[in-house]
Amino acid sequence: MEELIFASHNCGKIAEIKQMLAPLNIKVLSADDIDLPDVEETGATFEENAALKALTIAKLTGKLCLADDSGLCVNALGGRPGVYSARYAPNRDFDKAMDKLLAELEESDSPDRSAYFACVLVLGHPEGSYQRFEGRVNGKIAMQKQGNGGFGFDPLFVPDGYKETFAELDADVKNKISHRGRALQKFVSFIHDLK
Repeated sequence: MEELIFASHNCGKIAEIKQMLAPLNIKVLSADDIDLPDVEETGATFEENAALKALTIAKLTGKLCLADDSGLCVNALGGRPGVYSARYAPNRDFDKAMDKLLAELEESDSPDRSAYFACVLVLGHPEGSYQRFEGRVNGKIAMQKQGNGGFGFDPLFVPDGYKETFAELDADVKNKISHRGRALQKFVSFIHDLK
């Protein structure tokens, strides 16, 4: 595998994927690099959404395509925002989404701040088959936004075993322990097994 399309317009995700796959000498082209359309996420699960994106773009381009769907699942909120993480606030405004999440947690009156980030990566083939790779990291929701790194809900999420949020951790540390990092490690092992 020398070239791979990553079906995303999310700059943060694209940077993470390119950094983590760099040692494999795989050229990663983002949806922006080759002017691909957004694929609407109509699935009810992370896997359904990731497969929808990967297979649509793989068929459209005739090339292998990697896509992910991921989100933050807060236990006191019944797993919300979950698959709706990117659409939790209008116009994908994560600053407003984080404020909304903190307000909902406060309104819930629950002392439980446990949460997890989940990610499903799908490698789609042009003929319609795919492989899935899943990653998850447990943690808790901070009392307030902390840190300027990362993207999405990172300033609110403190992974188990750490005092810092994802937005405060060094990118290399975050990439090793994150949900996307863990799913990518499984993907990398799969690629190594092919060689």
